[in-house]
Amino acid sequence: MKHAETILPELAWLRFNRRVLLQTERPDFPLLERLRFVAIWARNMDEFFTARIAKPFLRGRGGAEYRALLQEARLQKGLAWARYGLLLGELRPKGLEVLPVEALDEEEEAYFGVYLAEVAVPRTDLLDWSQAQDLTSGALYFASERHLVRLPQDLPRLLPIPGREGAFVRLGELFRLRSDLVLPEPGPLYEFRALRLMESEQDRVDWDDLTQVLEERMEGVFTHLEAEEGFPSVWLSRLREALGLKEEEVYLQAPPLDLRLAEALVEAGPEGLRFIPLSPNRPKAFLKAPLDHLRRQDLLLYHPFQDYRAVERFAETALAPEVEEVWATLYRIGPENPLALALIRAAQMGKRVHVLLEARARFDELLNLAWYLRFRRAGVEVVPLPERKVHAKALLLLGKEGGFAHLGTGNYNPQNGAQYTDFSYFTARKGVVEDLRRFFLALRDGQEPALSHLYTGPRIRELLLERIRSEAHPEGRIILKFNHLTDPGVLKALLEAAQKGARVQLIVRSTLTLLAPGFEARSLVGRFLEHARVAAFRGGGRWLVYMGSADAMPRNFDRRYELFFPVLDEEARKAVLRVLKRQLKDDRNTFLLTPEGEVRLWGGRHDAQAW
Repeated sequence: MKHAETILPELAWLRFNRRVLLQTERPDFPLLERLRFVAIWARNMDEFFTARIAKPFLRGRGGAEYRALLQEARLQKGLAWARYGLLLGELRPKGLEVLPVEALDEEEEAYFGVYLAEVAVPRTDLLDWSQAQDLTSGALYFASERHLVRLPQDLPRLLPIPGREGAFVRLGELFRLRSDLVLPEPGPLYEFRALRLMESEQDRVDWDDLTQVLEERMEGVFTHLEAEEGFPSVWLSRLREALGLKEEEVYLQAPPLDLRLAEALVEAGPEGLRFIPLSPNRPKAFLKAPLDHLRRQDLLLYHPFQDYRAVERFAETALAPEVEEVWATLYRIGPENPLALALIRAAQMGKRVHVLLEARARFDELLNLAWYLRFRRAGVEVVPLPERKVHAKALLLLGKEGGFAHLGTGNYNPQNGAQYTDFSYFTARKGVVEDLRRFFLALRDGQEPALSHLYTGPRIRELLLERIRSEAHPEGRIILKFNHLTDPGVLKALLEAAQKGARVQLIVRSTLTLLAPGFEARSLVGRFLEHARVAAFRGGGRWLVYMGSADAMPRNFDRRYELFFPVLDEEARKAVLRVLKRQLKDDRNTFLLTPEGEVRLWGGRHDAQAW
């Protein structure tokens, strides 16, 4: 009899990152896009060692589960480096290549010598070995017998070779070639980089505390060391001990160590080797007059296939005379953001504008601190941060004659709007608008929201459990789509429903911690990052559909302010179900997740990421 498999969340996430890396093998993807997935995988792996490994590292370091994580990461690193080399080989006939320094002629060597002397070396730090504990996380270093050399982090890792179209040389190799420019004594250089744990241990962080928290984060404990093959063993032991690392936390490979540099080749390559740009559908009537449209009917959009610009256009209606007050939750909004600028303009016009800008958005804290200053100085009220992180995605416009709401599954970020699959739901329904207004006021006043139509915190778990249990019979059907599904209570209820005959279909992009024979579980990984969170239940024949900002994880239910909401419009419900059913048929981007392992479905006729 087949048994269920329980998986450590961090291992489930690493398996997802392996699926990301496997996109480099897809025959239906253009060459440069396959190379881009090397860079995506590398960024993900850095995130793993700086954030996601936190709990196993701090609580189970040295144990069997922890060692299994390191082993999986080690195997992936070897595969990634091999895939990078193979893809470079495929690029060479296309006129794009990375040359070794030995291929440079005398004139090119002279040019790069001047580049190093005038541009790179003045920004390079020469450290004593005694300063090893002060290493910057993720920076590229060289070790010599007496010194450590930190390369400039703001310089490109690949430099174009003048006069050789499409040819590049690696900055690190140039430093090795001209070590005399940085070392006071002659000697060889060996490449390495180290990663620190960057997670803040503080749950409660307000804006006044943020700068201190960010400074302390830069001094986090080391979790990982990468060094080039051939690194002298005595030096490596000395470095490892200085960083407080175990032998199994050190990884050796041939350079380049940081495969994020692959992105530079993708951007430099010809358009014909990249995806054809998507032309999203534009909801013209809504774009022309958003509020008039919502007075007549709700609107559901599925990004990026339907234009994210509609969300920004909705925000711009905050400038309309009939809008007097604006509320918004902002999490990861990026360096440039038309929606945020619209809120600033509204405040400058004298409107009452309030934002819940989350200071604790991992690795976006500094950007959000800059936006905090911009908002405050423009007259926007930045609501004090509540105890729990605010991860909800909501925008509310209020006037004398009522209000208009946007609720979504994704961040208010134009770049994400073009690259992530997310739902946007616009409505002027009084119950939803009033609930959203109560949500914002409660958080501003430090109270727990009391809502009738929307769900937040533990009530999201309660909603899911109630609906799952109502489907626990042979005619029941459950479709859940999440990035992460790890909540023990929800998983137990799903297992019991499946055992009672319900059809349980799970679309989980990254982290699914229970694989059971009764589950139809799949992960979609493709051109766009699957990011929407949706729950659908047959409900005795009439489908009930909910969506929102929350993944089904204990932290999201118990330690965050999220918003989950019912899709009340009939046409919108049908549209969501069409998307879900397309994804359940997908055989181009799918990995079936079973207790026996993963099954890759590629090359079929059903592509849920084509529109």
